[in-house]
Amino acid sequence: MSTPQQPPHAHSEQPESGTDRLERAVRAAETALIEYEIAVETFRIEVENFSRLHQQRLGPVYLRLDELDARIAEAVAARTQDPEDVRRAQQARAAVAPIPGIDELLGGWIQSEGMSPEAQAMLNERSVRPPERVRPGEEARRRYRELVRKAHPDLVTDEDERLRREEFIVRVNRAYADGDEEALAALAEEWAAGPPREPDPVSRGEELYARLEWLASRKDWLGQVVRELEDSAIGSMLKLAHDDPDGLLDDIARQLDAQVAEREQRLAELLDT
Repeated sequence: MSTPQQPPHAHSEQPESGTDRLERAVRAAETALIEYEIAVETFRIEVENFSRLHQQRLGPVYLRLDELDARIAEAVAARTQDPEDVRRAQQARAAVAPIPGIDELLGGWIQSEGMSPEAQAMLNERSVRPPERVRPGEEARRRYRELVRKAHPDLVTDEDERLRREEFIVRVNRAYADGDEEALAALAEEWAAGPPREPDPVSRGEELYARLEWLASRKDWLGQVVRELEDSAIGSMLKLAHDDPDGLLDDIARQLDAQVAEREQRLAELLDT
């Protein structure tokens, strides 16, 4: 005799409530915003690293070009004795001449050409040592993204927890900007050993709507940050070399070296004749 089959369940799954759908929309918006913030912050770090490396590697070359331009203008003025050539030579020399005594007066923090890289780094709480590359290595990028996805302040609404996460993410960003994989690994261990995240209480519909509005305004603000970065001189350069920003620095260095060689040849010709 066969075993009688059990009758099918008489009830079906409960329909999703409006609050449940709103909760799901908030979580999706939070995830999307964090991914966007990761992209914005990595771009900002590349812009800053490119600027620091550009100044470190190419600053002396620009100074050399200015010096050669001044010497060429002086050589031309010496040959022609034309008042306009003399004026141009004086202007060119004034552009490269240091302000007397300023380095000694300010202890090297502010130099004749502006604030020193060391002063800028300490003012911004960054490592005085310049980064090795514009774009940190793949392992550093992987660790950075994992940490931000776990510890991002936008994942919580409690103000104390948000502040704790903001302070932690500042350290994560700094380690990533330096390309410091060991520091990122240590921060990952620190986060894993920290207090476990308590689940958010079930939110009421009004609170979820307010949360969505805040997430939307945050995304709008980040969009403005991106536009400002892209419109900057360094950001515009990086957009042209998205795949290899470090190679762009090498290209600029080669172009500047060629300009230096041309000016040195021009100066030699003027002095020999």
